[in-house]
Amino acid sequence: MSRRRQFLLGAALCLLLGLLALYLLGRLEPYQQTIEHGPAPEARVNPYLAAEHFLRRQGLQVQRADGLQLLPELPSAGQTLLLLGDRQHMSPRQAERLLDWAAKGGHLLFVAERLWDEKAGASGDLLLDRLGIQQYQSDALDAEDSSTEDAASDPAAEPLDEANRYPQLTQLYLENEHAPAYIGFDTGFHLYDAQNRAHAWANGGEATHMLQLYHGDGLVTVLSDAWIWRNDRIARYDNAWLLWYLSQDSAVTLLYRAERDDLLSLLLRHFPQALVALALLLALALWHVGMRQGPLQLPASLARRQLREHLRGSADFLLRRDGQHSLLQGLQQDIQRRARQRHPGFERLGVAEQWQVLARLSRLPSRAISQAMRPPPQQRLTAADFTRQVAHLQLLRNTL
Repeated sequence: MSRRRQFLLGAALCLLLGLLALYLLGRLEPYQQTIEHGPAPEARVNPYLAAEHFLRRQGLQVQRADGLQLLPELPSAGQTLLLLGDRQHMSPRQAERLLDWAAKGGHLLFVAERLWDEKAGASGDLLLDRLGIQQYQSDALDAEDSSTEDAASDPAAEPLDEANRYPQLTQLYLENEHAPAYIGFDTGFHLYDAQNRAHAWANGGEATHMLQLYHGDGLVTVLSDAWIWRNDRIARYDNAWLLWYLSQDSAVTLLYRAERDDLLSLLLRHFPQALVALALLLALALWHVGMRQGPLQLPASLARRQLREHLRGSADFLLRRDGQHSLLQGLQQDIQRRARQRHPGFERLGVAEQWQVLARLSRLPSRAISQAMRPPPQQRLTAADFTRQVAHLQLLRNTL
């Protein structure tokens, strides 16, 4: 194929590709698509991250705390402490310190955690019991008594049309305001001021979900729940406005946990896979250390030795441990014991008389008796002398 023909063929191919591209571009239509990736990792870890950003946007100074360790260094005046964490393990001393901090001019806000127990006369919530506030379930309330009590205690009872506009929401009325603020509290709980100390409250239907009372030189605000300020709910209704209203003109400290988790709890929460791997590694290490090395050793045969070998081994052991003097003295004492059995009063006789009695009982000559019963020498005997002495003693003992 000539070059001219190749050039024409390539140009035609490029022209066809260009026309195809123009056709496809004319058929394309641009569009927009939003892909939801869910909350950011910071929002998943911190359920009140949106509340922090909201307060900072209002010009308030906000800090976050994980425990009550900062309380001694936290000033009371001009400070709002939002205690939003679990207080299940709070000690009585910590509860007293919190209330003392509020009495010096601070604003303490916390969530009621336990229901009032009529039989025990307490709820077990240290802060609620000390302030005389009781929490009940809303479905256990008597509707008529609750309505009468709320109307008598609320000097600015809301108009009927406003109350019926959003019956599922909690209404908070302020002075010089014709319409209430609507907050999305959980309607399943009710707060009751048993000591009649509250000067402000927020009602939803027949239940009260917020109480505010003076405590010393400070304020204490009790909520039935703090879910209204979580990341997924703070933008609803007037939830964010209530957070600003309660913390306005003050620095804010958000306390998520009243006590710290121990090391094991933190490891189980954040590194469960690492703990499982560590447990498997430890099990493998123990298995390796405890694994048998080499072949099994067969049990020794019970009949591999004769009685004579056992007796000889026992004698060698006693000789090494107690010495010759102890063995010879033991044989002599055995001979004296047998003589006392055959001749009463043998132990009261003199040495010479004892030897005569032994000679008469054994029918051995006096020379053999004296060689056998003479006191063992202090110095070590030779093997031949020791064997000869033992032989004389055994002969005398066997004849008794």
